[in-house]
Amino acid sequence: MPVPSIIEASRSAKQEFSNDEIARYSRHLIMPEVTLEGQKRLKAASVLCIGAGGLGSPILLYLAAAGVGRLGIVDSDVVDFSNLQRQVVHGTKDMGRSKCKSARERIRDINPNVQVDIFETLFTSENARKIAGPYDIIIDGTDNFQTRYLTNDLCFLTGKVNVYGSIFRFDGQCTVFAPRLGGPCYRCMFPEPPPPGEVPTCAEGGVLGVLPGIIGVMQAVEAVKLICGIGEPLIGRLVNFDALAMKFREFKLRKDPKCPLCGPDPTVTDLIDYDQFCGIPQARARKEEEANVPAVSVEELKAKLDAKAAFKFVDVREPYERDICALAGAELIPMAQLPARMSELDSAVDTILICKNGARSAHAVKMLQEAGFGRVWNVAGGFDAWAERVDTAFPKY
Repeated sequence: MPVPSIIEASRSAKQEFSNDEIARYSRHLIMPEVTLEGQKRLKAASVLCIGAGGLGSPILLYLAAAGVGRLGIVDSDVVDFSNLQRQVVHGTKDMGRSKCKSARERIRDINPNVQVDIFETLFTSENARKIAGPYDIIIDGTDNFQTRYLTNDLCFLTGKVNVYGSIFRFDGQCTVFAPRLGGPCYRCMFPEPPPPGEVPTCAEGGVLGVLPGIIGVMQAVEAVKLICGIGEPLIGRLVNFDALAMKFREFKLRKDPKCPLCGPDPTVTDLIDYDQFCGIPQARARKEEEANVPAVSVEELKAKLDAKAAFKFVDVREPYERDICALAGAELIPMAQLPARMSELDSAVDTILICKNGARSAHAVKMLQEAGFGRVWNVAGGFDAWAERVDTAFPKY
């Protein structure tokens, strides 16, 4: 069912267009669903995009091209080579630059009529209200649960619309959380975050480079519909996209009468500590505990390899990771196979374990210690540290 535009008619009536703008938006103006009035609403609208990465790229590019008058960008990160496979708002020339500044430059090239505000900071409960205050719509282009819950709670408490998207590997989701328009909120769907580490990030599990283009464009479409007051927004509906099967599925979302935020008896009445809520301090403590295992530095490992020292060298990554890069002499025993292959290791022999960044191999050291191995060490920082401090020509993924 269509919903009214979120832009007041009085605001859109003030918008005027130059001949260049009329030519630029002509394909909108001749659509009976949009017309000059809809384009005026777009020009009067303001949208805050949290994240200028995989989802933020198509969101920002297409909303700028569509003529949204004011765009805000929140991102504290800089452009890295690993971003370029999917974050198309940035280019190779932008390596090491602020994502906010890189995105602003690209947006100005696409449409100089758009006002671009940048916030080179983390989006937190301390600054969220101030940053989001001037904007009509908030679009969630993030990949962590702390910011998702913060964005959801902020939008409900301030009466704003939250256009949500998420991606992982070959799957993506999109919906609109708008309790004031009769729909559920994010907490209706996920009252509690998953345990820390249970859901891997894109950096840990990977993502098909074109997938955020599809989901991000869907988020941009939803924003345009809400601004113009056309079509049926994804309020109370979640679209799931499976890129491998090329299938879209729709799921109904309903308000949870016991929702701690938008339910009749709320327990969340203000912004909270979202790191604490999502278990980040506990996760960090567990990581520190896991990291508290015997370790060697990459420099020490190189010295041992150069000296041809006697030790068992084990790579606990997956075979497809070893295809990317490897060190000579390391035997591949993937982490999942380690319990069944411990008999291949000798507890009387010095054993050094390595993985991509030292996390999996640290866990593997603890497993071996619990099995009675006393002469095992982890390579702190793993292959990432090797590429940074020993061999800068070594591939980093």
